[in-house]
Amino acid sequence: MIKIIVGFILSFLISLLLLPFIIKLIRKLSCSQTILKYVEEHKSKQGTPTMGGVVFFISTLVAVVCLMDYSTELAMCVGVGLAFAIVGLMDDYIKVKLKQNMGLAPYQKIIGQVGIAIIFACYIYFFSPNKGVIYLPFTFKAIDLGVWIIPLVIVVCLATTNSVNLTDGLDGLAGGVSVVYSGVFVALISIFASIAFNAGEADAFVNLYNNTAVLLAILMGSIMAFLIFNTNKASIFMGDVGALGIGGMFASTACILGFELMLAIVGVMFVITTLSDIVQVIYFKRTGGKRILKMAPLHHHFQMCGHSEAKIGYIYQVITLIIGLITILLTLCFA
Repeated sequence: MIKIIVGFILSFLISLLLLPFIIKLIRKLSCSQTILKYVEEHKSKQGTPTMGGVVFFISTLVAVVCLMDYSTELAMCVGVGLAFAIVGLMDDYIKVKLKQNMGLAPYQKIIGQVGIAIIFACYIYFFSPNKGVIYLPFTFKAIDLGVWIIPLVIVVCLATTNSVNLTDGLDGLAGGVSVVYSGVFVALISIFASIAFNAGEADAFVNLYNNTAVLLAILMGSIMAFLIFNTNKASIFMGDVGALGIGGMFASTACILGFELMLAIVGVMFVITTLSDIVQVIYFKRTGGKRILKMAPLHHHFQMCGHSEAKIGYIYQVITLIIGLITILLTLCFA
């Protein structure tokens, strides 16, 4: 618990101190966001500095080195998050360089993301303590998927990273939801760590839970500091480097513990955001141009209905928190 609190505070302070300098540097380098022409509500955001998500990994790496002992599992979780962040950084750089909103080609993104996911999935199956095991939500009951854990981890990595990226469409939206998600997951992991310890599980499992909880607390502190500069009207955007990096970290920490199903529950707003985009595209194609939503993903629909970015962000965070608290309560009852 002490490491969780210290890790959160340390990463928060590092990010808080670094961000003003990062904003100045990005402005000096003219690394500004190009806004999609058809998003009328966002025209005023043209030229806002982007790629602020680099601060997540600077503060996370510093805090991890300062506070935590090395473990292969911890290195893999950080490495997966960093690898996805690098893909996002390349995408952001191309957008900034060419002064347009299209970065890497879709096939280039997919190749990079799938490659990272395959390597991590193979590590999970062959080397991680849990191997092919996933836990049923709210319980300590495990299902051994065997080799089928590999495609599941790949899907979870791709779905999570792109879901967080899709949610990053309004000031403070992805960051706010990510902070709540992280807090809930830290609580859930701490519960499981306590259960594992009381059940006499091997120290390797207990340490795995504790290390993962500290890592998410560190990431949470960094994102919370970033929100000071990212809430409406944003002084900086996290960019794909931040969104893909956060998604990669969420996916890796969930998969390393066998919490893939829990991720989908607590990350409900990420799931809904992605589903709204998929449903819109399918409906549009099958009806010859008709739309269910005024604009996808769902947060843009709410914005076009006249709701403010702050209000939409607040609602998303509250829903995530309520679902998270219910998940914690049910876990305490049935685990």
